[in-house]
Amino acid sequence: MSNFLFHADGQPDWARLTPFGVAFVCVGALGTAYTAQHQFGIEPCVLCLYQRIPYAVAGVLALAAILMPRGTGRRVLLAICIPVFLIGAGVAFYHTGVEQHWWASAAGCGGALATISSASDLQASLLAPPVKACDDVDWTLFGLSMTVYNTALFLGLAVATAYGIRRMRPKGH
Repeated sequence: MSNFLFHADGQPDWARLTPFGVAFVCVGALGTAYTAQHQFGIEPCVLCLYQRIPYAVAGVLALAAILMPRGTGRRVLLAICIPVFLIGAGVAFYHTGVEQHWWASAAGCGGALATISSASDLQASLLAPPVKACDDVDWTLFGLSMTVYNTALFLGLAVATAYGIRRMRPKGH
């Protein structure tokens, strides 16, 4: 059984599987977020938008790793994804804390006062669409919000990426 992601003996080709896996999950996560927003009307708050950034960064790094020749460069690009995923997990966990009212958000999520120094600033603030509050939970599954699932996904991606990088090493090292 030989195909693009597996050797002829059926063993995974970790040098291909790892960056393709990272890219696939990142594109899937972003696709899910945009589908929830545009097809189901779930408006993101500022922290929701911040959680998309690590997926985009890691996805670009993974795509760059796919385009690189085999070797250390791929491992380096994928290794950069690990702290990116951990930062994403931190943002998602922070957002969970805001949703659960464990702490207040410092990100200007809803209720933030605009700086008004002129009549045009006042008019702009009155006409601007309302900023969605970060503690407003739109969707849950089994009582857990998207931020909890995002935290788990980011942590899982960090571990899986580290595992894939480890398996990419040449035999005997």
